[in-house]
Order: sequence, then structure tokens, then C-alpha cells
Amino acid sequence: MIAQFDTFEINPIHNGDAWKTCNLVVANADRLKRYFPKTLEQNLNPTLSQFFVDQKVKQFENKEEFLFTLKHSETRELVGLIYIKELDWDKKQGEFAYCIGYTFEGKGLTSRAINALSKYAFNELKLETLQIIVHKDNLPSVKVAFNSNFEWIKTLKNDYTPIGEEPLDMELYELYKN
Repeated sequence: MIAQFDTFEINPIHNGDAWKTCNLVVANADRLKRYFPKTLEQNLNPTLSQFFVDQKVKQFENKEEFLFTLKHSETRELVGLIYIKELDWDKKQGEFAYCIGYTFEGKGLTSRAINALSKYAFNELKLETLQIIVHKDNLPSVKVAFNSNFEWIKTLKNDYTPIGEEPLDMELYELYKN
């Protein structure tokens, strides 16, 4: 276990998480289709989810990308996923991406998870800069950045293109080890 707060815990993804990942993603498909289309596409059924989870476990072991689960400690329900991705080991930098099930939104869980995983990233992974890149209209995600002490750095012009949409400007937030 990486961290625990209230009745929730953060763990690295493991091979037994495929069904729960599929359930979370399918139940939140409308919320994920704009900013997490690949995660959605790769978890539309349990078989795909098992391939997805197996790949994420290997990436975790190889330090290519880190995927964590946020689960309710007692029921073991998967309530969210948090990535540390876009790793640049030379710059000691990584980017957070996160999603939470709609029934758990607005409870501060994502902010608490990002705070815990920021400590983990700085202390265990030895990263020095963490980023959150978010669209300005994604207010819950902007709130997570601020609640986790990330600073707004700049607007990234035409940085992300959702499927079937025009490119979007995204906002870059960063948190530094010191």
C-alpha cells in the first residue's frame, strides 16, 4: 500500500484489478470519453481490461508509467485511477492524470490521493517536478491542482485534441520537490 486516508487506500495496479477497472471505466464512460479515450477503449470488456492491467503492471515494473488504484478499504470498490505518466527521468519530471467514479466526485478524494502520491513521487521515485495538464473548463480537475498546491505555469496552445473536436488549449500546473 502506498497511502491510506479515511476508508480509502492507494495501491499500485495489480493483475487482479481487471474486473474492477472494467466496471469503473464502463460505468463512467461518458465522463472518460473526452480526456481518457484510450483508457476507455482499452477497458470496454473484462478481456480488454485484463490486457490493459497486464500492460500497466509491466510498465510499472519497468518504471515507464505508474498506474495506481484508489479503493475503498472495506468494500474493495475501485473508485478512481491515478497515473504518473510522461516520465522524463533526465529532468526528473512526471505528469499526473486521474479519474474518479461519479459517485465519489466532490468528496476531496482525488486531491488527497494527489497529495499522497506527490510525496511518493518525490521521496520514492525521486522526481523533482510534477505536472497536471487540464482544460480550464474542467473545474473539478483545476480544483485538484490548487488543492494539491500546484502552481499555474502557462497555457499550452492547441495541446490536446479530443476525438472529433478541434484542438484545445490546456493549462499547465506544476509542483516542485523543494
